Amino acid sequence: MKRNSRLSLALHTLGHMAADPGRPLTSAEIAGHSDTHPAFVRRVLGPLKDGGILRSEKGHAGGWSLARPAEEITLADVYVALGERFLRPEPEGEDNPVTCAIEKALRGGVEIALDRAEATLIAELAHMTIASLAIGRAAPQDAS
Repeated sequence: MKRNSRLSLALHTLGHMAADPGRPLTSAEIAGHSDTHPAFVRRVLGPLKDGGILRSEKGHAGGWSLARPAEEITLADVYVALGERFLRPEPEGEDNPVTCAIEKALRGGVEIALDRAEATLIAELAHMTIASLAIGRAAPQDAS
């Protein structure tokens, strides 16, 4: 998985947390593991806190930790909490108006296909928990 994506950073971090749930991780520690900046870590993990996946404590003994058991957190929970979608064309808007009828038709058809693909992705991620990352064992793959 691309190491600089928000999902990759979140899952990597949560896997470490699940492996040692009694030890909070600071933004600086997480940034060191991921070769990124602590401010970026906080921007990525903030939505996970808002989504009830993480909690954070300030102070000398503070840091980020799981808000509930790793066995209860699915990768789909994380993906949804991050609030960004992998499969999105550029949004229509003031800076990007769609004036071509063909472009409008393409966007409609592509949006439907992307929505279906994303629903499949989320359904697959729902079968894997953060606990499975902590022990280096993802859910079994479908043999079909």
